[in-house]
Amino acid sequence: MSFLFTGIDHVQLAAPEDCEQAARSFYADLLGWKEITKPDNLIKRGGAWFQCGTHQVHIGVQNDFIPAKKAHPAFQVQNLNALREYLHHKGVQVIDDHARSEEGVQRFYLNDPFGNRLEFLEWL
Repeated sequence: MSFLFTGIDHVQLAAPEDCEQAARSFYADLLGWKEITKPDNLIKRGGAWFQCGTHQVHIGVQNDFIPAKKAHPAFQVQNLNALREYLHHKGVQVIDDHARSEEGVQRFYLNDPFGNRLEFLEWL
């Protein structure tokens, strides 16, 4: 083959109209991700973009929005227990999942403000 996949550039999650402030409160203020300025020609579409490590998470406005309950991104974290404690202190409900613990994976899920499922994991 003459091409090579080098990784994921970004993940897009859908959200309802007028989601920007809730997205900023959750992704930037709570999780601490830096907001990225969207290109001028995409600003009119709404939503917001954030930097998560070396990847980007784009929150895009979707008409007739329905949250993703099964399909989800998984974010790799160093010191997952500290993140869990931080979120608990902030009143965010996390759902522990031990299905991959035999592989050395610790993980939990939570829902963003729009009901999208997000996974956070650490390889031990």
